[in-house]
Amino acid sequence: MPVDAKGVNGSEDVITVESSTVNGRNRAEQHPSKTKLALQAVQSLGNAHHHIYLYYCGSCTCLVRGTCSFPVAYMGDLPCRVCLSLVFTGRLVHYAKVIPPWKFWKDAKNICIMVIILLTLIDMIIYGSLKMTGYYGVRWSRVLRPLFLVNITEGRLIRRSFRSIRNTLTQVLYVFLLFLFSILMFSLMGLKLFGKRNFETSDGKPYFTNYLDILFDMYVLVTTANSPDVMMPAYDFSVWFSVFFILFIVVNTYIFMSVFLAVVYNNYKKHLKDEVKKLVRVKRYKMVKAFEILKVLMGNEYVIMQSDWNQLVRMVDPSISSSHRELLWSVSDDSQNGYIGKFAFIQLSDLLNIKVITLKSRVHPLKMCLPRLYSSAASRVIRHAVQHKAFVFFYDFIILVNAIFIGLDEENSLLSSVEWVFLGFYLLEIVLKLYTYEPRSFFARHQFWNWFDTTVIIAALLATIINMTLISTEVYNSREVLDIVFILRVLRLIRIVDSIKRFRAIINTLINIGPTMINFGQLILVVYYIFAVIGMEVFKNKIKFYNSNSSEPLSEFCGNDILKDSAFVKSKYCKNNFNNIVSSFILLLELTVVNQWHVLATGFTMVTHVAARTFFVVFHIIVVIIIINIFIAFVLEAFFVEYTVEKCDLQTSIEKKIQELDLGVQEDHIGGSLVDDMETHDNEVDSSRSSKSKSLMFKIASQRYRTVDALLQRMFEADLSPDDNGCSTDDENELDNLPPDFTFNNPGFNSA
Repeated sequence: MPVDAKGVNGSEDVITVESSTVNGRNRAEQHPSKTKLALQAVQSLGNAHHHIYLYYCGSCTCLVRGTCSFPVAYMGDLPCRVCLSLVFTGRLVHYAKVIPPWKFWKDAKNICIMVIILLTLIDMIIYGSLKMTGYYGVRWSRVLRPLFLVNITEGRLIRRSFRSIRNTLTQVLYVFLLFLFSILMFSLMGLKLFGKRNFETSDGKPYFTNYLDILFDMYVLVTTANSPDVMMPAYDFSVWFSVFFILFIVVNTYIFMSVFLAVVYNNYKKHLKDEVKKLVRVKRYKMVKAFEILKVLMGNEYVIMQSDWNQLVRMVDPSISSSHRELLWSVSDDSQNGYIGKFAFIQLSDLLNIKVITLKSRVHPLKMCLPRLYSSAASRVIRHAVQHKAFVFFYDFIILVNAIFIGLDEENSLLSSVEWVFLGFYLLEIVLKLYTYEPRSFFARHQFWNWFDTTVIIAALLATIINMTLISTEVYNSREVLDIVFILRVLRLIRIVDSIKRFRAIINTLINIGPTMINFGQLILVVYYIFAVIGMEVFKNKIKFYNSNSSEPLSEFCGNDILKDSAFVKSKYCKNNFNNIVSSFILLLELTVVNQWHVLATGFTMVTHVAARTFFVVFHIIVVIIIINIFIAFVLEAFFVEYTVEKCDLQTSIEKKIQELDLGVQEDHIGGSLVDDMETHDNEVDSSRSSKSKSLMFKIASQRYRTVDALLQRMFEADLSPDDNGCSTDDENELDNLPPDFTFNNPGFNSA
């Protein structure tokens, strides 16, 4: 029976599968290309680590190009920019060689990158020519650089965020126009109410006499940054005038901003759900293609044999252990038939995305070297004490007492001596744990808190010794080492978070949605970069920062006497400027926080033009109102799913199978710890229980999802039909022509 299979690279192969076998067994070794072709149908082009490496290299590239743009002379900067442009060009050429030409030229991302490279070269030539002839030129192509990050193949997640924002803007626009109309109307009323009353502001300027100034002040009032200052001249005259401002705040700050969040939340969720549905359909379709390649006829139905399934899983992730693979097969083949059907095979990708930790029980080195001593009654008492919950509670109490002493005066000699007592307690804790638990298991990759505790305690011990040694020389007057000691002392207090169950639940949720938070961080980074470049072109050197001992005449006015007696100078905001990329990013972060953003905006308006307010208002609208609200919407949805919804069916199936095989670590033993603390695992028990111990144990990791896509699918799985296995044969071309965004990286697994 011929089966036509198209790989992800568009090539076509015809594989002949014998369907009339006696026992239905398919020998993978007779068709060595079958499993590879099936693997090709389900995995992305290239290596996942290679993709991540290239993407973050691209991120660093844009930052480097931004930082070396201003302080370095043009000819010194030119080789850097040319080399980095060649890197992207080489990446594009490499990509063109591994996919069909028609697909390469049909992809808008590739066209966009080529256009950006071309525009960058044109800008370099124009700017260089103007520079050599003594004219000033604007390097406008710098604004386009973040588009490299958005359009590079590995920037799939950030492109998805941009698409969701673009789709959300349509509905948000209507609310924003109504919101803007409200501000315009209130500003006009304010002009008519207060314009002719000769009120003055606190700095002696006319109050509510210019409509554009009123409009800006009222917009700032929406953010509450100038409240109650903007109201006070009218309020001082009559208490009834406060009704105008109270009504404005209620309508615009509370009602409209809440409506903004509601509309953004609803529309973003809707469009994100559509994106996830497309992703899931493509993933399932690729799994169907793999099934069509590997299937054999067993009675009246087509199935996948265990040998082919094992070979495919080994090729997807060679690092997965055989025991872990057998566990997953037991979940898929619950009836122990030696084969699985189409539905169970399609679930393989979701099954692999559930993070399962393998816990290997190892014999303690002391038990091998000194068995009699390690198995003695005294030794068992010590190990039982360390494994008891009272041991954890005791050290939680020590940490709390330590926190009190940290808050006291560190110059007191008695407190310095007490710090050595606490260090001794912490070192004793580590030694006792290493005595009780096998060292390799104690320092396994997933044992975060064990690594954290040991690293912080050892570093604190070394820093304290160095600090005491330097002080004893009587020539040491720097606080740098002492600052490190204090920071390490405070870091020890973080350990208390893992001891409170509710804290653990919240932290686990934050860890699970962390990758998506990083994705939004990249999105904000792109927007920051664009505004930073524009700000550096418009406001560079308009405001300067001078050291306190500077003799420059204008140093007290931020290098510009126009700012004399301004709130900007009085607040000592001179260092908040657009003179370099670092200062620009810090200033944009301050604007995002909103507090005092109108003072910052007014300072730059004074040294340029009143139209400069547009820059700051647009930044506030894009970042604070739109992007931050979308971020809040996603966190609300993800947190709700992670914090309240029960486990998915596949995860429950894995846990049931683990318990059926008696290979599970019970929840009351692990205590739901943040990152699987060894102190809560009974991997090393006394001899009375050794007969019941297993050499291999499993548990579902706290961070259950390996990819952001898996988390998104979890969020919307109630709206995804399990019977939707992709497309029919008539729709194959439609899915093959989908953009390369719809690809999945290979999952990885943690094991100890």
